[in-house]
Amino acid sequence: LPLLLEVTLLRLASSSHHPFYNGFYYNNIMNDRGNGQEKVAYFNGAKLVVETPRDPIYSSNGANVTLPCHYRYEPDLEAKRKIRIKWSKLRDDYTKERDVLVAIGKTSMAFGDFQGRAQLVQAGECQASLVVSDVHLQDDGKYRCEVIDGLEDESGVVELQLRGIVFPYQPPHGQYRLNFHEAERVCQDQGAILATFHQLFQAWSEGLDWCNAGWLADGTVQYPIRQPRKPSGRAHTAPGNPMYPARMGMLRMMLGTDAPLSPLGEVFYLGRPAGMTLEEAKQSCQDAGAEIARVGHLYSAWKFLGLDRCDAGWLADGSVRYPITKPRANCGPAEPGVRSFGFPSKGRFGVFCYKER
Repeated sequence: LPLLLEVTLLRLASSSHHPFYNGFYYNNIMNDRGNGQEKVAYFNGAKLVVETPRDPIYSSNGANVTLPCHYRYEPDLEAKRKIRIKWSKLRDDYTKERDVLVAIGKTSMAFGDFQGRAQLVQAGECQASLVVSDVHLQDDGKYRCEVIDGLEDESGVVELQLRGIVFPYQPPHGQYRLNFHEAERVCQDQGAILATFHQLFQAWSEGLDWCNAGWLADGTVQYPIRQPRKPSGRAHTAPGNPMYPARMGMLRMMLGTDAPLSPLGEVFYLGRPAGMTLEEAKQSCQDAGAEIARVGHLYSAWKFLGLDRCDAGWLADGSVRYPITKPRANCGPAEPGVRSFGFPSKGRFGVFCYKER
């Protein structure tokens, strides 16, 4: 980019909102006489309106997504104008923004890990929509679309949700042994990220009940209780999300969408009459053109695709689990869920494999 344009874009990215707003923006500039007296500059009589969708935009890890944003004038202006556009990613509490992209005319600049992945939709007039390619797990959240026309500045917010599943995860070496940063690494090993409180609360409202505490993305430790009971410290209180000073990883796997078959891929079970060791199980999945499934794959297939299998199988972390959507005799408790046999050092079981579509 030419040096002057690049400096302008960087200033736009770090600029703050105008301090005064009453439906239109005004500017104080020097008058033509150059005598130091100031006057109100101009007012075009047209209101700038920015429109973004109220409902969230859903996507999945690795996909491409468009965050819609359009602008218009009331009354309509026929003359083409050189618009400046800024996209930012917001914190949940709106206290801080992270620059995603700024543009002046047809020239744009993306920032951070959005470089090479973010660009504006070029087709159509009054278009400020943002295209994000190769969506990352961390892209989940709210985005501000800001349109600047001279002295007028309007914005709207778009929420991007990577629809998936919140699931509790306990590592092989036992309960409550992870600090926050270790929990983050465990999540990454599972192809997941730490859940936010909002994600945990939503999962709780959908029925998640877990009497073990886990780290969340904000550094707090909580656990979701639907059925109060003494071991969970909630025997005589309403169900909810109590705080708990313990250590465990609570993961969110971003693998489901409105049409989960495509991004989720296929989770299937392989078995042998004599069972398999963990290494034999991994090889069996490879021979089938797949890989051994992770814990999140199994949870997602259970929740979104109704996977129901009363046969225990190895998973990539060395655990043995099985998914039940229709509880029945000899298949564990009376509630649906993913059952766990823990991390057996010995034994022969089937295996759950995962194959991308």
